[in-house]
Amino acid sequence: MLSYIQENENVLLILGIVSVVSFLATLIIIPWVVLRIPADYFSKPRRVSLVSSSAHPSLKIVVFIVKNLFGVAVMLLGIAMLVLPGQGLLTILIGMVLIDFPRKYRFQRWLISREPVFKSANWLREKGGKKPLIV
Repeated sequence: MLSYIQENENVLLILGIVSVVSFLATLIIIPWVVLRIPADYFSKPRRVSLVSSSAHPSLKIVVFIVKNLFGVAVMLLGIAMLVLPGQGLLTILIGMVLIDFPRKYRFQRWLISREPVFKSANWLREKGGKKPLIV
């Protein structure tokens, strides 16, 4: 094991730096995202689209592809963080939020309605001076 560490010192250093940076980024990004969610977002029966319905179809396709590719990359980083230092599960959840899949909004509503998640999100919103989420 010691020889493996010595042979792959640079790779382990890079992975350590990526883990620390991603951990610090999640400490900043999660509150930022929670504060930007409209208070009534989860009370609506349907999800609000990222791109307006009057946008050009090619713009919709580009946004869809870029958002999903970025989401897959974030999920892969999260999976790597399950065995490396970092916020693996949290990073995987961020990736899932970015990726489009069937019944995603229903899953998000279910997740936010769990008491620990709901309380934590509303605690962050209270600290940020925002109205609590309505589920």
